[in-house]
Amino acid sequence: MKKIGNTGSFKKFYLNDQIYVDKTEYIYNLINNEARVFISRPRRFGKSLTLDTIATLFETGVEPYFKGTWIYDKWTEPTYPVFRLSFLNLDNSSMDLFKKQLNSKITEFANKISVKGYVEKTEPEDSILSLLEKLEEETRQIVILIDEYDYQLTSNINNDELYKQFQQKIKRIYANIKDKFAIKFLGITGVTRLKDVSIFSVGSDIRDITNSSAYSQMIGFTRDEIKKFYIDYLKLAASYENNCNVDEVTDTQIESLLDRLAQNYDGYCFDEDYEKKVFSTWSVNTFLQSVVDKKKVQFGEYWYDNGGLPSILVNYLKTHELNAFEYLNKEKSVTIPVNDFLNPTSLTTINQNVLMCQTGYLTLRSALTSGDLTVDLGIPNGEIYKALNRLIAINFYKEGIYALAKGVRDLLDAGDIEDIIDRFNSVINSVSYDHFPINSEAAVQNYLYLFLIGAGIETTTESHSSKGRADLIIETKNRRLVFELKYAEDETVAKTKLSEAVEQIKSRDYGNTEPKKAELLRIAAVFNADPKVRAFTEYQKVV
Repeated sequence: MKKIGNTGSFKKFYLNDQIYVDKTEYIYNLINNEARVFISRPRRFGKSLTLDTIATLFETGVEPYFKGTWIYDKWTEPTYPVFRLSFLNLDNSSMDLFKKQLNSKITEFANKISVKGYVEKTEPEDSILSLLEKLEEETRQIVILIDEYDYQLTSNINNDELYKQFQQKIKRIYANIKDKFAIKFLGITGVTRLKDVSIFSVGSDIRDITNSSAYSQMIGFTRDEIKKFYIDYLKLAASYENNCNVDEVTDTQIESLLDRLAQNYDGYCFDEDYEKKVFSTWSVNTFLQSVVDKKKVQFGEYWYDNGGLPSILVNYLKTHELNAFEYLNKEKSVTIPVNDFLNPTSLTTINQNVLMCQTGYLTLRSALTSGDLTVDLGIPNGEIYKALNRLIAINFYKEGIYALAKGVRDLLDAGDIEDIIDRFNSVINSVSYDHFPINSEAAVQNYLYLFLIGAGIETTTESHSSKGRADLIIETKNRRLVFELKYAEDETVAKTKLSEAVEQIKSRDYGNTEPKKAELLRIAAVFNADPKVRAFTEYQKVV
């Protein structure tokens, strides 16, 4: 089998005999139909690889790296020098250092391609203008590819002065490359889409293809692509799951595996018509590699652990609080004004849900072309649902999710009821009542659920059975824990509520479902909301 490659270098796929999911037809159409483009995608999705593929095509042509791809016998363009620039490699804390580094990159490139008469200027926007003007005098053209254009902005969301400095500098750079003949092709990527850097302003010649239907699957994997390019890995995974030889794996087993892959890693929509979706490339690749390494199927949370907490959100959460409970229902959509989605002006004023969408935690749930004044956003898949709850939990509890979660897995798997309830009380006490009052049974349930998901514990809420719904069901290695939670305003009511909870568990036989665990632990617990108490004071094991 070919190796799996999680890399931003196109050449490595060829040199290391790695699987390349062929996106060259999209790239061919892009280059032939567009001259200057911008595309936004979350981290770890493949933006850098897309730019590197374009760079390789312009620099070397199709030989030898594009053998076996769609574009191999169709590309006829001559080669061009390519100016590659990743803003991730430029300083984000000092304007002086940023300018020095950018100027150095421009000058290095000018010298490399022997641009006559080029002179480095004090300001990088003037240096790039000098480069392009001298190239035009020679009737020469170059390709410019800029990756992560917004890095300096996202890093300074809480530093107004530095944010404005970088915003103005980037704005002037793009003003000086507008309409320049010397640019054969310009490609720009980033996480955010911000109007305050003039890339998308009126008069700009850069086309934003972020939500273009034609290019919505250029970055990310489709189900058909996974089945075509990774079939050997799918068969291997299915053989482990079904305890059979690879050559005995059936199409039905493959499709079943793909269905679960989709539940965990599919669902991203970048299509303005809301028709086409894609899988997370990083998550699919890492999942399939884990099958080889571990010799078993394990649907992990790969995206969050490798770039799913981008610096922009880290910085945003220092001064903003996420509306936690808006995202607890993974099936529910969030509705926002379509103008907020299409025209975010600045990170300092961006709609929270738009930012969550741009960073990969939400995705389109309705069309942008419908003419509606609003657009729906939702959580794309199971992996992101867990990642989002972990993100919220990290910033939600005063004591910190890591301190609260220490040893909780072992506690739930083997600890006694008293210790479990003590931990739950610690969790509840870590919630800031000023910001997040606990005033209902639903609130108690939500805070515990948020903690458990954030701690990486397999948990379901309002879990269905033939006789009703349990509030929380926790699955550990050896146990199934079932909680029926009640809310009381004082101690007297709490005792009554406990009896109700016990009877509810018994009458509805919560947790007694297949597959069985070694131990079924059913707990009725009542939260006493008396301001002097605010804790689970009444609880009981139910047999």
